[in-house]
Amino acid sequence: MSTNSPLPASDVPKIRIRSCNSVGLNADGRFVLYWMTAFRRANWNFALDRAVDWAKHLQKPLVVVESLGCGSRWASARHHRFAMQGMAENARQFAQGPVYYHPYLETIAGEARDFFAALAHSACLVVTDDYPLPSDLDPEPWAADLPIQLEKVDGNGILPMNAAEKAFETAYAFRRFLQSHLREHLLDFPKANPFSRLKIPLLKRLPTEIASRWKPAKIAALVEKKCTLGYLPIDRSVESVELHGGIKAASAALTRFLRHRLPIYREKRGDAAKDASSGLSPYLHFGHISSHEIFRALARREAWTPDRLAEKASGRREGWWGMSQPSEAFLDELITWRELGYNFCRHRYDYASFDSLPDWAIKTLKKHAKDMRKYVYSFDGFESAATHDPLWNAAQRQLTRAGTIHNYLRMLWGKKILEWTAGPREAAEIMIELNNKYALDGGDPNSYSGIFWVLGRYDRPWGPERPIFGTVRYMSSTNAARKMRVAEYIESYS
Repeated sequence: MSTNSPLPASDVPKIRIRSCNSVGLNADGRFVLYWMTAFRRANWNFALDRAVDWAKHLQKPLVVVESLGCGSRWASARHHRFAMQGMAENARQFAQGPVYYHPYLETIAGEARDFFAALAHSACLVVTDDYPLPSDLDPEPWAADLPIQLEKVDGNGILPMNAAEKAFETAYAFRRFLQSHLREHLLDFPKANPFSRLKIPLLKRLPTEIASRWKPAKIAALVEKKCTLGYLPIDRSVESVELHGGIKAASAALTRFLRHRLPIYREKRGDAAKDASSGLSPYLHFGHISSHEIFRALARREAWTPDRLAEKASGRREGWWGMSQPSEAFLDELITWRELGYNFCRHRYDYASFDSLPDWAIKTLKKHAKDMRKYVYSFDGFESAATHDPLWNAAQRQLTRAGTIHNYLRMLWGKKILEWTAGPREAAEIMIELNNKYALDGGDPNSYSGIFWVLGRYDRPWGPERPIFGTVRYMSSTNAARKMRVAEYIESYS
């Protein structure tokens, strides 16, 4: 039986909730389903909070299915292992509450849709993650065929994505918007422990007709290094790395950053030898940590309260928050630059296209597209770090071996790809392929921001006009060597 009974009370802000169909609740359903695809954590999660609220209201069991698909172009042992390490941690976390947790791995691309459909026919309603990039696991394209209500919940950043009605062209414009509108959202936090005093019925197993066909993955065995993941149709040539995934590892990384790196973040984050960066981007990308948790920890460290915010929205990088300079510099990266990428991907379907660049950038790059290149490398030459530049090669080796590149050198890495390819469109394609294949934060709205910043997105024309670059900002390994000690970095990835 379908009903349109609304949820009478929820702490999740309405602006973060989006209904994807016009079907009502199934009052005869066996459970509330949270189909977890992007916010892979058992805490600080608005989507989980919403599912918990529905389960409390209906007094039905809560089923959390965390799915990992194999149909992505860049699905690999590296990305799978990192995600599954998070799933193993989630299994331990969810076991502490009255929740049935089902970790699910696709073994054939597309089979998750059949699993989802079977679950939906037994559920009261479905809550899922509202992420701005397309995914094979996103149930919204299937919403028209669903027999029950489907809600998406935005837990991506401090500013709800629906708060902005357009894509912003520059960080300055977006920062001014944030400073004018963020105040009203700063006290809206997801729950650090959504299971505290939670009393709902506990489902011990899925219905037999479902459980017999879609068994939970044996995650504990799969995360062992000796397991090759050989039965999965993924790229096993991109091997797993030392960096460990999961909410426990993410929390430890946050603690290390706040204690040891934050004091020098503003001055030294551009120096590869100092390694003052936060190291949080893989955890943010895989949903193992929330920007709300990061912001709360930073605010407590600063003994900060909202009354320290500046009254005027100046759009400046520092001064609005009323925090220390290192903290303000970090918040500009965490909130302004990160959420600028989410804003763009939310409103622009062409976020990964050369044609999404500002008109001035397209014009100048086209003008210089046929300029003579001193060096031109193929994709294989870039991938194997076989260029003439030791610093670029070291950055590429860091990417392939560690799954990351130092933040400043990632910008240089992209600028040199632009300089050493036959044209800017090819450069964009190579950057996307290498980044999404090897980077643990690849395929993220924020990483698309970085790739297309190389080509002029969010930037302005810079003089003098140069060959190949035109008026797009230029960077060189020589200048990088003046700003940082690169010898140790090159030696580390020789």
